[in-house]
Amino acid sequence: MYNLRDIAIFPLGQENTEYAQYFTGTSYLSMLSTHGVVIGNVTFAPGCRNNWHIHNASRGGGQILLVTGGRGWYQEWGKPAQALQAGDVVNIPAGVKHWHGAAKDDWFIHLAVEVPGEDAANEWLEPVTDEEYRKLP
Repeated sequence: MYNLRDIAIFPLGQENTEYAQYFTGTSYLSMLSTHGVVIGNVTFAPGCRNNWHIHNASRGGGQILLVTGGRGWYQEWGKPAQALQAGDVVNIPAGVKHWHGAAKDDWFIHLAVEVPGEDAANEWLEPVTDEEYRKLP
């Protein structure tokens, strides 16, 4: 097993208390850009995942995940979960219900890039249940 500092290429940031209500487990957030294109470095402790959510926009919008370290998951509603590792890129169109987070036994780090859009807003939904999450390998 490696040390988190060995795989983190951007600052860990502070514990993500502002959005903690939308996460199961502990995450950390370091905002890398808040001008033009918003980019956050999000670090998930092992077993941490965010709730199901949708990036809504009337035009444009969505999110891009650039995985920089560890192992994690991405899942769209009604589809099987996809394993993620460093170097993976996930393009999430506006209006798609999804979640992402760490593997049970590994840290997971990604850059969350907010795709600019008109009337863009996140809609946070229900948590990914422990039962759903335990089914993942």
